[in-house]
Amino acid sequence: MPSSPASQHTLPGDDPWTVAIIGSGPRGLSVLERMALRLAQSPPTTPMVIHLIDAVEVGCGRVWRTDQPAYLLMNTVADEISMFSGPRVPGTRGYPGAGPSLAQWWEQYGTDFPGPNSYAPRALYGRYLHFVLDSIEAALPDRVSLVRRRQATTRLRGDCDRGYQLELADGSVLSAHRVVLATGHARPRLTGPSLELSEFATRRPHLRYVPASPAAEMRLDELPAGSAVGVIGLGLTFYDVMAALTLGRGGQFTEAAEGSLSYRPSGNEPRLFAGSRSGLLMPGRGVNHKRPDQVYTPAIFTERRVARLKAGPRLDFLHDVFPWLRAEMDLVATLAHNRAAIGPAQRDRFVRAVTDEAERTLPDVAFLANQHGLSPMPAPDLDTLAQPFRGHSFTGTEHFRRTLAEAVKADLREADRGNLLSPRKAALDVLRDVRWLICTLVDFAALRPSSHERDFLGWYAQRSAFLVSGPPRVRLRQALALMESGVLTVLGPGTCFTVDSAHDRFAGESGAVPGSRVLLDTVIDARVPPTDVRLDGSPLMADLHARGVVRTYRNDWGPPDGPREHFETGGVAVSQAPYHPLSALGEADRGICVLGIPTEHTRWFMTVGGRRPGFWSQFDQDADDVARSVLSSLRANDPVPAHAGP
Repeated sequence: MPSSPASQHTLPGDDPWTVAIIGSGPRGLSVLERMALRLAQSPPTTPMVIHLIDAVEVGCGRVWRTDQPAYLLMNTVADEISMFSGPRVPGTRGYPGAGPSLAQWWEQYGTDFPGPNSYAPRALYGRYLHFVLDSIEAALPDRVSLVRRRQATTRLRGDCDRGYQLELADGSVLSAHRVVLATGHARPRLTGPSLELSEFATRRPHLRYVPASPAAEMRLDELPAGSAVGVIGLGLTFYDVMAALTLGRGGQFTEAAEGSLSYRPSGNEPRLFAGSRSGLLMPGRGVNHKRPDQVYTPAIFTERRVARLKAGPRLDFLHDVFPWLRAEMDLVATLAHNRAAIGPAQRDRFVRAVTDEAERTLPDVAFLANQHGLSPMPAPDLDTLAQPFRGHSFTGTEHFRRTLAEAVKADLREADRGNLLSPRKAALDVLRDVRWLICTLVDFAALRPSSHERDFLGWYAQRSAFLVSGPPRVRLRQALALMESGVLTVLGPGTCFTVDSAHDRFAGESGAVPGSRVLLDTVIDARVPPTDVRLDGSPLMADLHARGVVRTYRNDWGPPDGPREHFETGGVAVSQAPYHPLSALGEADRGICVLGIPTEHTRWFMTVGGRRPGFWSQFDQDADDVARSVLSSLRANDPVPAHAGP
C-alpha cells in the first residue's frame, strides 16, 4: 500500500514519536493492545504513530489469515482463548484491557456457533483478531494514529539513539524510534535430506516437493487426482494436509456405526502415504470438562518447589525436574481414576497428605493413595504413549494398519472420557497446566547445556507437544475412515522418504513394516519448521544475523573444576524482559524488542497463539513489558496501569 503522510518523518526528531511493530499475529497484536491501554490511561502530549506491518495479512498474520478454508481448525477450544488482556465488561463491545473471548465473540457476532467447547476454524479466529484490532484502534487517543501496512520488511538499520530505518519490499523506507519484532514462524532455508528432496524435484518437472509451512500456504491444488503423495510427519500439519486433500477435494465423511465415520471419495483425491519416526497419529485432545476460569493448582510441582530448584545450581532436567512433574501427573491420574468412588472430604485429605509430604521430599503418590483407601493409578509413561510401536515387528502392511487403528481407537476412547475422567488425558493435561512453571525453570539457560539440548528439547518438549497439543477428536475419526477406505496409508514407524533415481521418483518406506515401500510423485513436509535464526530465510532476519545485530542464544556452563559445555540453541538471544536483542558482542539494542517464536529455545513455548480468558499470564506480561519499553522514552513518567486480570 502507498505510504500515508503520517509515515513520512525523518529521524532524529520528536514529532511524532513512531513505533513499528513487524508482525501482526497474536504476539504483535498483544503488544499493540497493551500499548493502547497505557496510552488511553495516560494520553501523550505529542503526536504518535504506530505502524503495524505484516507481509501476509495485517491484523491476523500468516497462520490465522482469513482467506483459508473453514476445514482448517484450531486445536484449542474457543472458550479457552482470548486476545484481550482482561475479561469482557458487560454492555461494552470490547476495548484494550477488557473484551470478549473467542467463544463470546463467536456467539455474539458470528454464525452457527456450536458451543464454547468447539474448535473454531482458523479463518474465524483471524476474523476475531481483526475485531480485536478494530477495537484497539477505536480506543486510541486523539494524538495517536495507527497505520496498517501490508508489506514485507526486508532490512532494518539504525540504533536506539538515532532511530531506525525499515526498508520495505516495495522499496519504500519507513523511519521509527522503536521497533518490535514479532515475526512468527520462519521460512527456514532447506538443509540435509529436505534439501536433497527439493533439488531432486527441481530437476524433474513431474515431481513436487512441498517444504514445511502452514497448510494454507501449500499449493496443494496442483497435486493430481490419483497421484501418490508422501507426507512427512503425523502431527497437526498432517491433519491439515489430510483435510485439504479430502474435504478440500469434495470428499465427504458420514456417520457410521458406533460413532465412527465412513468416507465417500469424490474421485479427485490423491493417494496419501504418511509416516514419521513413531508411526503414530498425533493423539486427540480430551473432551474439555473444565470451566474456562478453572486453573489447576499443583500440589507437588509447585511455585515454591520450582523456586527452590531454580535457586540451586544448574539443573539436570531428568534428574532434578521431571520426577516432581511425574509425581504431579501420578496424583492427577489417581484422582481421575478414583473420582467416582471418593467424596470431596476424602479427596481433600489425600491431596493435603501429598502436599505435606512434597514439602519434605518427593512423595510416593501410590503409597499415600493406599494409605487413604484409594486405588493408585500411575500416570502413563511418555515414551510408551509417544512411541508405542518401538521394538515391535510387523508381518506386513495390513498387520501394521490393524495395530495402528486399534491404538487410535484406544486413544479416542480415552479422549471421549475427557480431561477430568480419563486418567491418561487428565495426567497429560498437567503438562499443559504447568507450562508456565516449566518456563521459569528452563528459560535463559537454567538447565545444563547437555540436559537442555538432549533431555528437555530433544525429549520432553517433543513428547509434550505431541501428546498434549493434539487435534480435535474428529480428525482421528476421519483418519480412521480414510485408512479404511484406502485413501490414506500410514507406512509405519521409522519411515524414511528418499529419492529413487532408478525409477525417477520419490520413495517412502518403514523398515519395521515389510512391503511398505511405495514410489511417490510428491513429498510434503508436514513438520513444524525449526526455529533457528542461522537458517531463517527471510531477508530481514538473515541480514540482521549476518551483520551481528542478532545472534543465536548460547547455553554455556561448566563446573569450576571441570570441562565446559555449550549448546547453540538457534533461538534469538535476548535480554530479560523487555527482550532486547543481544548482538554478537553481547550488547543489547534497547530500541528493539524481539518477542515470540524467533526467541524459541532461548525461552520455551513461544508458539502460543493467545491467552486464557480471565487470567493474567506470561503472555500478557511479555506484551506489557514490551509495550512499556517502547513507550518509555515518549514520556519520562510512564504510569504502570493495573492489569485487567485477577
